[in-house]
Amino acid sequence: MSTESKYRHILESRHALLLSIESSCDETAAAVVADGRTVISDVVHTQIPLHQAFGGVVPEIASRNHVEMITPVVDLALQKAGVRLEDLDGIVVTHGPGLVGSLLVGLTYAKTLAFAADLPFAGVHHIASHIAANYITFPDLEPPFTCLVASGGHSDLIRVDDYYRFTLIGSTRDDAAGEAFDKIARVLGLPYPGGPALEKLAESGDPKSIRFHSAFNEGTSFDFSFSGLKTAAIHELQVRQQNGTETSAADIAASFQHTVVEILSEKAIRAALASGDHTLALAGGVSANSALRNALLKKCSRNGIRFCCPDLRYCTDNAAMVGSAGFFRFLAAPPDDLSLNAIPGLPLA
Repeated sequence: MSTESKYRHILESRHALLLSIESSCDETAAAVVADGRTVISDVVHTQIPLHQAFGGVVPEIASRNHVEMITPVVDLALQKAGVRLEDLDGIVVTHGPGLVGSLLVGLTYAKTLAFAADLPFAGVHHIASHIAANYITFPDLEPPFTCLVASGGHSDLIRVDDYYRFTLIGSTRDDAAGEAFDKIARVLGLPYPGGPALEKLAESGDPKSIRFHSAFNEGTSFDFSFSGLKTAAIHELQVRQQNGTETSAADIAASFQHTVVEILSEKAIRAALASGDHTLALAGGVSANSALRNALLKKCSRNGIRFCCPDLRYCTDNAAMVGSAGFFRFLAAPPDDLSLNAIPGLPLA
């Protein structure tokens, strides 16, 4: 069966068994996903130990490790699923946004496999994949709905008009929420990755001990700005140290997290109500933050809105979400040409 006939089979049957690959940053991942909602296998190799000494992801180290790990990761995903390349209906891969070197490793590998096996191939948007992680956890979820995507590189409010059609409602003007968490964690001397370490420290702090203000975020805009809050938290810590005031790192962590969570959740609820949507979804690495999940759950309940967020294993980068988004990508448009390139700053809408 030719590539064209295999793609036609996907459109006519609305069925596809896909191999998906993710390598946009520092996770090498592969998965086998059926029909965009059923995960057959999901393998993730994390590089956290490699980057801890540097306090953040080093792009060159990341891309080199992807080269080393992508073959065993893909082989293991196929093995766990009990399938061969010839059993697949197509191959999908993240082609942006992300670190260009990392993206190119996964993209080149996926294109090579697709060419060798004569399979339909498509590049998938990384943020669309994070949104699609909700389809795995909630198989009954259908567009339209509003989604808050919060991660180390993104803080976006998105209207999901259809499975692979989006409207950007608001985005960050500077630092993303996850980036701000990581920077404050570093100032407090917490280990990498900073976001989870900050959340753990915040559990023992008083979230209302310090009040951080942000005039921009208190306005009516759906855009975000976290740079000023980050600077305010650093300034508060420095002033206390200079004055010899007893400083609780846990209180600073809890207060900063509380402020960011309130900003994210308040704007997300307003966006859903403004769009007339009865469902609000959460996605991205920061969706693993329990304070944010709980705040959105409570606010959605008060406003009669259904709240959806992925299982914790699908919050951070993984290939299962790419397989889900890839299925709907195939239904929305023809396969990509093998000349498709990595786009580090690929826009969603």
